[in-house]
Amino acid sequence: MVKFYESSFNYDYPFPAVSLAYFLRYPNPYAKHVLSTDVIDRHFEPDSQRLYTTRLHLKRSKLPPAVLKLMPKGFLGSNSDTGQSYILEKSIVDAREGWMTTETKNLEWTGVLSVIEKQCYKRPSISSAEADSSGHDIETTKLGTTEVTTSTTFVSRFGQSSLRAGRRKAAVIPPGNEAAADTADDDPPKKGFLSSWSTSSLQRTIEIVGMRRTRDALLKSKDGMNVVLGRLRSGGLVEVLEGMRRDREAMYGPDGPWKRVWKHGNIIEDDE
Repeated sequence: MVKFYESSFNYDYPFPAVSLAYFLRYPNPYAKHVLSTDVIDRHFEPDSQRLYTTRLHLKRSKLPPAVLKLMPKGFLGSNSDTGQSYILEKSIVDAREGWMTTETKNLEWTGVLSVIEKQCYKRPSISSAEADSSGHDIETTKLGTTEVTTSTTFVSRFGQSSLRAGRRKAAVIPPGNEAAADTADDDPPKKGFLSSWSTSSLQRTIEIVGMRRTRDALLKSKDGMNVVLGRLRSGGLVEVLEGMRRDREAMYGPDGPWKRVWKHGNIIEDDE
């Protein structure tokens, strides 16, 4: 099963500011769940004037309770209690043409739900010959905005491994044992967790829950970006860095998150 969610909106800031704020958006008051961000690859291509970046985000995150209720007991083992997950992010910035594409996906719990989010940031393509009703040049009016389109794909593969295992087991019946296979087919089916729910129904429910959570997260992400953009406008990069310091202290105290973990253990309450 696959589900899609799409949305579009504008930032009231020019593309250079928005693309810079994207890489400086953590931490902010709306992203208290982000523990760390690491750049694992970055390179610039002089010919195309494009910047390629791959980053890894560590976030406080758990499977939604509504999804956990659908899981058989012990299905996730201890992974559901760690409270942390890794998100892989890839981005391309084309400063010459004025666009940026990003792709993020979860690296945890992919057997339950994979979430792939793609975004496109770009300058509005407005003809200078057009004018609005007030007589102002539209290109001048909208030059300070950035269009954002988001497309999110949800894929749940829950239960598919069991089905594949059953098919493989049925496919390896040795020659001459057809009678044993017929006897096995006559046995009453064993009642298990999936007896009352079809695999497709479970997958569809998991995807719907993930879609609702992602929709709320997108609103918080936009609010966080606007905070960073406001800091850029009021005080430039210095104000952004100072704001990041204040946000970090507000979330973890003056010692920072890792010293706190070292003192109190790797147990952090989930704000999400």
